[in-house]
This record gives sequence, structure tokens and C-alpha cells, in this order.
Amino acid sequence: MKLSLCMIVKNEEVALPKCLESVKNVVDEIVVLDTGSTDKTPEIAQQFGAKLHYFPWCNDFSKARNEALKYVTGDWILVLDADETLTPEIVPQIREAINIDDYLLINLVRQEVGATQSPYSLVSRLFRNHPDISFDSPYHALVDDSVMAILKKETDWQVGYLPKVAILHAGYQKAVINQQNKHAKAAASMEEFLATHPDDAYLCSKLGAIYVEIGKVNEGIDLLNHGLNLVVGNSRKSEKKASGWLKDSQAMRIKNSLNEDREEENYDILYELNYHLGIAYTQLKDFSLAISYYQAALKLPIYPLLKLGGYNNLGNLLKATGDLPGARNAYATALKIDDSFVTGYYNLGMVSKAMGLFVEAIDAYNCAISLNPDYAEAYQNLGVVLLKVGDLENSMAAFEYAINLHEKDNPEEAKRLFQGLQEMGFLGDR
Repeated sequence: MKLSLCMIVKNEEVALPKCLESVKNVVDEIVVLDTGSTDKTPEIAQQFGAKLHYFPWCNDFSKARNEALKYVTGDWILVLDADETLTPEIVPQIREAINIDDYLLINLVRQEVGATQSPYSLVSRLFRNHPDISFDSPYHALVDDSVMAILKKETDWQVGYLPKVAILHAGYQKAVINQQNKHAKAAASMEEFLATHPDDAYLCSKLGAIYVEIGKVNEGIDLLNHGLNLVVGNSRKSEKKASGWLKDSQAMRIKNSLNEDREEENYDILYELNYHLGIAYTQLKDFSLAISYYQAALKLPIYPLLKLGGYNNLGNLLKATGDLPGARNAYATALKIDDSFVTGYYNLGMVSKAMGLFVEAIDAYNCAISLNPDYAEAYQNLGVVLLKVGDLENSMAAFEYAINLHEKDNPEEAKRLFQGLQEMGFLGDR
């Protein structure tokens, strides 16, 4: 099977080389549609052997992506943005998956690098070159609706997913969002679309989340609740969502049993709506209501990795309201889902410290540090716990690491920590 990469780009000379480097030995064809670059983006694309085409930007991602699809010749299509990279570990699974005859679409797990909220999402980025597959909505363009329309007519097709992280996305880091004014651009595009599509639950989820993020919390809550009502109200009218699994095993066995008995709600959207309502009510300090929304989200039968942010945020709320055992359980559940979740280990260390479980706290901080050796706060709190258990030598070593790391990014905290230790007689003059 021939695999084509399909991209739309504009002024991506910084990010594009890393993206194309990640797929250069994976795909058989690279199709790049430039929507008005004024930098070296076109030249970089051609250096990687891309078939370069041009399309004037019209403030509609779906139109641009559909234009790009016209130039693809492969049997399967992989869609990436310039600020995304394909993980090497997923390549063998992709190669095997696209040779399975039954699959029309294979969803991929995307990790949001540096995201402050949910670190994982499931994205519809790998699909057959079917003439009826197309993108819709001007922002967050998706092929899902067209795929569902095909499944109604051509019932032998299935939709699956690969369970390991396939795509690393750097575009949601705060510095990038602020620099590129992403929230404002996204909100403007979505608001225009919402005016003509007021009953799009997915749009309500995305735009409502942005409103909450930029401080328009009440507006966000209204939109998220509207989306919630739409999903629940339409649940008995919707078609059952086709879904299979492509499991990470030698035979890539297909398992459909999880989804065969699903209710007819769109659980992914329902999760997002409840999740972002949890964030909204946390900002309003209504912790009880926020907890209830997180709990509702976490009960939904979606892919467990997508629940990581929900368990972490629920743990934070339970800790803040004094339910330390409940918080500890939430963090531990997150770590069962993803044993490389650095923030989860740090938070488990914090709640274990608060509960007086010092050995558990030390283990958790050490796990966080092993995954992120530059985690200043983990070193700092490790120093505190080691001091509590009487391990003065290792405690001072941890504090020294914390001070040195803070001096790079947070010199005021480094100064405060050093002076505090000095006043207690643990450190001399530097």
C-alpha cells in the first residue's frame, strides 16, 4: 500500500524540517499545499521531495485541506501539521495497519507536548484515499462526518485506532499560543462558523474550551452546556459509531467487543464537554460542581489514555478540598494509565507528603526526576521530605539541584530557597 503525507502550510520554515524529517522514510509521497508563505517554507518542502502546490488562504481549513487531497495519489493518507512529528515507534504499526482490508479510517493518539491540560487526544489523521472522504468545518477540520456517511452506505468498512502515541504536537505550548495569537484566531473562525451551525456539539466543545481558557468563563459554560444538551438530546437519534481496535500485538488482532455494546452517544465529545466544564467551574471556585463534571467525564467508556488530564485535574481538586485519599487514588489511576506521566508522579509525591507517607512521596519524586531531570520543584520537595525523614546529606543535595535549576528559569525562587536554608543553618554563603 502506498502511503501519502498530506499537509497545508503557511510560514512554517522553523517547524517544517522536523516534521518532514520524521516521515521521510515512512511515506511514499509528500504533498504540501502552501497557503501564502512569505518565508522559506516552499523551498524547505521541495528539499524533502514534496509535491508543492499553492492555494490562496480563505480562512477555512477544510477548504484548504480538501484542495490538498486532490493532489494525493497514495492508497492511504496521513495528515500532519507542521508543528507535529510522527513517532518512530508507531511506524511498524502503521505499515501493518494500512494493509488490513477492513479499515477505512485509523485514529491516531496525539500527545500535546507541554500542554497544561489534557496531554492526549485521538485524531482522525490516517485514512484511505476514498473519493467521498473530505474535511468539514473551517477550524479543526475533520473527516469524521464524511467517514460516517460512507459507513452508512458501505457497511463492510470499519474504523479503528492505534493505541500508542503516534503524533507529537508542539503547538499548544503557552509560548507558542501567545506568540501566534492562536486562541484569538481560532475563536474568530469558530464564531463565524457557529453563527450558521449553532447545533454543532463538537464546535461548542472547542469554542467553549477556548472561552474558558481566555477568561470568558461564563460564556464558555453556556456554550459547553449547550453542547452537552445537544449530545444527550440527540443520543437516541444518532447512528451507532463504528469502531474497532487495532491492538499492539504481533498479529494486530482486531477487537470490536468494547464498542459493540456502546450506547449511541458520541462519547468523545461528551467527555470533552464534561472535562472543560470541570475546568470552568474550577476557575469559578465551585469545586463541588467541578468535581461532579470530572467524575461524569471519567465514567465514559473512551480510550483510557484520553482520561489522563481528567484524573489529574480531579486529583488536584480532591486535594484542594481535603480529600487526600481520593486525590491519591486519582493520581495513582492516572499513572496506571500512563507510567511516564511526569506530572502525575509529582502530584502523587505532593499528596503522599501531605498524608505523611514519606517513603511513597520519595519514590514518586524520584520517578518524576528520572523522567525529567530538570524538574526543579520535584527536587525541592524531595529535599523537604528527605529532611523530614532525617536524611540530611541527600536532602541538601536535592536542595542544591533545585537551587541550580531555579537559577536558570526562576532566580527569585532560587534566592528564596537558598536564603531559607541559610537561615535554618543548613547552607553557608555562596
